[in-house]
Amino acid sequence: MSFPVAVLALLTGIVVWALLARRLTARPWESPGAGEESEARGVFAVPPAKVGLWGLLAVVTSLFGLFIAAFHMRMEHSHGDWTELAVPKLLWLNTAFLLLSSAAMQRARSAAGRGQAAGVRAGLLAGGVFAIAFIAGQLLAWQQLSHAGSYLTSGPSSSFFYLLTGVHGLHVLGGLIVWARTAARMFRPGAEVIDLRLSIELCTTYWHYLLLVWLVLFALLLSN
Repeated sequence: MSFPVAVLALLTGIVVWALLARRLTARPWESPGAGEESEARGVFAVPPAKVGLWGLLAVVTSLFGLFIAAFHMRMEHSHGDWTELAVPKLLWLNTAFLLLSSAAMQRARSAAGRGQAAGVRAGLLAGGVFAIAFIAGQLLAWQQLSHAGSYLTSGPSSSFFYLLTGVHGLHVLGGLIVWARTAARMFRPGAEVIDLRLSIELCTTYWHYLLLVWLVLFALLLSN
């Protein structure tokens, strides 16, 4: 088993283990209202939204695991049609953007735990800006590849590049939709941090996950 596939398999195991462990032993997260907190202390011992997120991450991990397995199978059985793809150096900068985005979201989560509204707003704003910069950078990398003559149908290596970066980018865009809703609520006059603590935690968890997946994909693309 190749290293990237092994890492994705490990991520799948971690997600499943965390889901089961949180059901059995986790302390309920402070939620917006007494109703949600009461529900969290029921069968799942965690808010349903958190259980749903971990289930989603398990599914997404399986999806990327299949893509990575297909990548290696196609590369190993190329019959001479696999050509090494020159990965745009811009991806290094894009990786830095995603790292900064994840760090900013973690700052927002930490500030939420302390009830610091200003810190939450700053972290959310920076996290979103860096994530948007990442998406813009990925689109620019696509443009660089196309200008260099590497299109979606140019060959298997370029096809997989567009596929992997495109699917990952769609998941980042999905995260930005949830981020936008959370940030909009946080920037409303009179917004209370405690009302958004769970949403911020879930956004941050998703951001960290997307960063881990991207690091695996980036290593995979560099190894082609």
